[in-house]
Amino acid sequence: MANAEISLTAHSNNDNYIKQLEERVDALESRNVFQDDVIEQLSQELAVHQSEITELKEQIQIVASRLKEAGNLSSKEQVEPPPPHY
Repeated sequence: MANAEISLTAHSNNDNYIKQLEERVDALESRNVFQDDVIEQLSQELAVHQSEITELKEQIQIVASRLKEAGNLSSKEQVEPPPPHY
């Protein structure tokens, strides 16, 4: 009878151990799915931000070239002598 009790206890402990392992695996799988989702969202956001940065760089280059042209125009205007009636 003692052997049967030991066997039942060992079997019960084994079932508990397997159940705990299954719960841990389920928890890890759940976390993995969540992390995959977060990584995908971050990847999409990064792509949007990279596109916006590229657009902003182009706009800055346009503004810089306009400022440079405006600076060249104003310096040319300053070099010209005033009209004779002044």
